[in-house]
Amino acid sequence: MNKAVFLDRDGVINYNTDHYYIYKAEDFRLNEGIAESLKKLAGKGYLLIIISNQSGIARGAYSRTDTEKVHNLLVSELWKHGVTFREIYYCTHHPEKGKCLCRKPGTLLIEKAVARFGIDTASSWFIGDNESDVYAGEAAGLRTLLIKPNENLLPYMDQIK
Repeated sequence: MNKAVFLDRDGVINYNTDHYYIYKAEDFRLNEGIAESLKKLAGKGYLLIIISNQSGIARGAYSRTDTEKVHNLLVSELWKHGVTFREIYYCTHHPEKGKCLCRKPGTLLIEKAVARFGIDTASSWFIGDNESDVYAGEAAGLRTLLIKPNENLLPYMDQIK
């Protein structure tokens, strides 16, 4: 079985304080230390998977195409540092427009990745900057790490064995 680190996108991988929604290339920038942290995790044998809520799509603030452009930028920027993601999963729903199972703290997107990639949840992690990330990770049987938004992950790398 594989082990994985699931990561929230906005606030963990990329900076998100200046804008409520990150959906334009010019607003996207990686958080300090993220490339090195992800390389360390991959070097420890972890698959890297993003799980993100993107409710701005349901609100009509931006489109799936906008989201995919940001994801392509994220992937290409981190690829330059030798980092690759196994998959990026995201929920397009908004909580005020009905209940869904994929929006964190729901676990459907985690469950899809676990089944698809044969992931051992007991040896895997979820890193997030919001309590909904922690709740989702715990409900899926993962170990969790709650960081401050835009915090450098490097100081936490020794905790993840």
